[in-house]
Amino acid sequence: MTPAVLTDLPASRTEPDGSAVIRLLSYNVRSLRDDTGALARVIRACAPDVVCVQEAPRFFRWRKHAARLARLSGLTCVTGGATAAGPMILASLRAYVEDTADVLLPLTPGLHRRGFATALLRFGPSARLSVVSCHLSLRADERHAQAGMLLERLHHPRTPYAVAAGDLNEGPRGRSFRRLTAELQDAWAVRPWGAEHTSTPADPHQRIDAVLASDGVEVLGCGVPRGLPGVNDRDLLAATDHLPVLAALRVPPR
Repeated sequence: MTPAVLTDLPASRTEPDGSAVIRLLSYNVRSLRDDTGALARVIRACAPDVVCVQEAPRFFRWRKHAARLARLSGLTCVTGGATAAGPMILASLRAYVEDTADVLLPLTPGLHRRGFATALLRFGPSARLSVVSCHLSLRADERHAQAGMLLERLHHPRTPYAVAAGDLNEGPRGRSFRRLTAELQDAWAVRPWGAEHTSTPADPHQRIDAVLASDGVEVLGCGVPRGLPGVNDRDLLAATDHLPVLAALRVPPR
């Protein structure tokens, strides 16, 4: 399958009014168990300002492995990893980090521990965005509860503008997905760009990864960057077991 070459999303920039256009990527990297070089090439080709990672390294020498991914991708580690039970945030030097917090969610016996990686990022002099990287549970009742916890943790007192991105482990018709989109914009539904389905790379048939933005954040485009210059199917298949979601967002000054 060879998609047509995509027209690129808007480039990162700061506008004269102080607003900022940012590129945000969400990517489940499967603990770097696949081809890290291919993964880094995909990330670099997307030219993100922020990457919300799921299933970041969590065990032996996890910080070293996370730092290597950041270095190969031309980014820096902001927060998360083992301290957030898997979610992590990477960013370019364009993002000024004003605050971070790693949140561990209640543990259900017999299931994996889940958490959120959260950061307050500033772009330019005054465009602030609260960012949460998340990976919700495989079990429906726990996932629904975690969706509520995500909404509670999403906003930061210094800005009304926020984005959550990650592996939701269910599609748009699911109860947890709908709980989130009752309060947040589903960026793909607002302004689709690229491809829709994120799982699996060899047979994309479902959209279980998403970028969700608060009111006031303008969605300029969102989708799987299949066909973007520099992103090829060989690397997408080798990198991990999910496809990435890339969004361009305009954040007002605050």
